[in-house]
Amino acid sequence: MAEIFPTIIGKNLNKQVTAIPDDFSEQPLIVIAAFQRWHQNLVDQSMENLDKMNMNETHTIIEVPVIKKSSMLQRMRLDGLMRAAISDVGVRQRTITVYLDKQAFRDSLNIENEDTMYWFLVDHATKSILLRGSGIMTSEDIGQIKTQMAA
Repeated sequence: MAEIFPTIIGKNLNKQVTAIPDDFSEQPLIVIAAFQRWHQNLVDQSMENLDKMNMNETHTIIEVPVIKKSSMLQRMRLDGLMRAAISDVGVRQRTITVYLDKQAFRDSLNIENEDTMYWFLVDHATKSILLRGSGIMTSEDIGQIKTQMAA
């Protein structure tokens, strides 16, 4: 049986509440989950590689900072800092911050630790995880995604 991506609720940097993966039903979804601030460099490099291969033409790509449950004040502060740092409306739209029990989320996806970022290719209709990986998405990873989608 295929592994299903769990439904998580977050808010993008344009302040829109979003259910992942449920609200993304138009095309295959690539979810890039980052657990630590220093993962942003890995996310940026992955996004650059995805852009080079025009993956945004055939896939919805989202960045998901995974943050431990916090008070409303802490969430507002962190969200405000991220919005202030990111002026690009498209990047704000695709960056969906989730505040949750990180361990439970990691357990649901069989993620052992937070040493790196993780990515998932999710079928838009079934929410099944078709492919997954960790670290910077390479051209080989992206080639696997293209092959998977052509099958």
